[in-house]
Amino acid sequence: MRYNILIGGPAGTGPNVLTHIFGESLVEKGYYVFYSRDYQSLIRGGHNFNLITFGDEPVFSNDSQIDVLVCLDENTEKIHKKNLKRDGVILSGQHENMFFAGRLFKIFCIDFKYLEKSLKKLEKRYEENILEAKEGYEKEKKEVCRVIERKSGNYFINGNIGISEGAIKSGLDIYYAYPMTPATSVLTELAQKQKENNFLVLELENELAVINAAIGSAITGAKSMIGTSGGGFDLMTEALSMTGQAEIPLVIFLSQRPGPGTGVATYTGQGDLQMARYSGHGEFSRMLLAPGDPIECEELTNQAFYFSQKYKIPAIVLSDKHLGESFYTLIEKAKILKVKQNTKLERYNSYEKDEFGSATEDAKIIEKNVIRRLKKKKDIKIESSKFERYKIYGKESKNVVVSWGSTKGAVLDAIKNLDACFLQIKYIEPFPTEIKKIIDGKNLILVENSVTGMLADIIAEKTGIFIDEKNKILRFDGRPFFADELKEEIERRIK
Repeated sequence: MRYNILIGGPAGTGPNVLTHIFGESLVEKGYYVFYSRDYQSLIRGGHNFNLITFGDEPVFSNDSQIDVLVCLDENTEKIHKKNLKRDGVILSGQHENMFFAGRLFKIFCIDFKYLEKSLKKLEKRYEENILEAKEGYEKEKKEVCRVIERKSGNYFINGNIGISEGAIKSGLDIYYAYPMTPATSVLTELAQKQKENNFLVLELENELAVINAAIGSAITGAKSMIGTSGGGFDLMTEALSMTGQAEIPLVIFLSQRPGPGTGVATYTGQGDLQMARYSGHGEFSRMLLAPGDPIECEELTNQAFYFSQKYKIPAIVLSDKHLGESFYTLIEKAKILKVKQNTKLERYNSYEKDEFGSATEDAKIIEKNVIRRLKKKKDIKIESSKFERYKIYGKESKNVVVSWGSTKGAVLDAIKNLDACFLQIKYIEPFPTEIKKIIDGKNLILVENSVTGMLADIIAEKTGIFIDEKNKILRFDGRPFFADELKEEIERRIK
């Protein structure tokens, strides 16, 4: 059982609210739900749509083919009708979004009480929403599927909520950011929770101010974190180098979108992998962690705080729009480490310094400092081996799909019933070089939202094993992978 519903309309007509209400109700009834958002950089108008996929087994991505098409305007039907299944259903007409909510709940035989409960949470326009929803519910006569009551202990969050929770549970003291899609929702999520959790959220005038203010807070002992996307991260790189030189702990949330330049600001991509690895001048230690679902967002943010405090380094958590804004049904809870504050107020210097913190150009001291700072790489690699730096899914196979980040969901759904396993890389730096034993002699298939397949370059660099160009499944149009289409691509490359 697996159903795909597309809900589309202009910005401002409420496709997001309708999608979330429907998704939450399905999760409450015991189903597994995943939904993603596709929207233009417009406040009103244009064409936005959400894809929601649900079933009675875990689901982590969407399919390209649609069972139910909900049209909040005529344009939605024109654009997406070609992807409707032969027996698919179209819900259309000149009505408000809650009228369609009623119809949607009815065709899946979901009791109206679930919709009423969700509308009470919204508070705004409650009476109008109830009337519209009841009208839609009563008028709808079709039945697509009878959604029955199932046991549920699941919860429903997106990647950016996971990032926020990981920071809070790590003892975050202060979060700085300048709004930049798709990192902005972490700023707003944390801002709403700062009083109850006793930390501070500050929106500053630009990214230069953000990272330098965070450095100032960090050297006083505050657990500091910043968030941005690629263009903002570019501006931060000089200060990033200073954190390495002065040995200042800082957690950086980097949420990717397509570039270069402005790119397409509200879409997704994985093109910043090498930038995150190499940005900054000189040589210094850093960590680069890449979660693939909201639980990992929470856990790896927590681990970023742990390592940055212990080793006084910058730690980057690399996500993207698709992971950050898509909602996943989760069963397990994140495993959280206690993070000790490990910084004291003393003299810091962006110059090479002596034992008193004073600037120096003494050759022996410089050499000693460089060796000491870079030794952290070795120490971090040893300690990181205690953590789950990579994960293997599926039965052992000669066909190994390799990926990282948000593509995890589509890969997991795509390899079901295929002779292939999945190797997910979670630690990019330090890289788990021991995977060489796993992938040596195997038919490697790369899946990545980029034009060059950067993970393949890193694997070659770290293990000496190359992935055939024909085995690179790449998508770089700003859109995520669909599970059904990805399955066909993987099947063509299986030996």
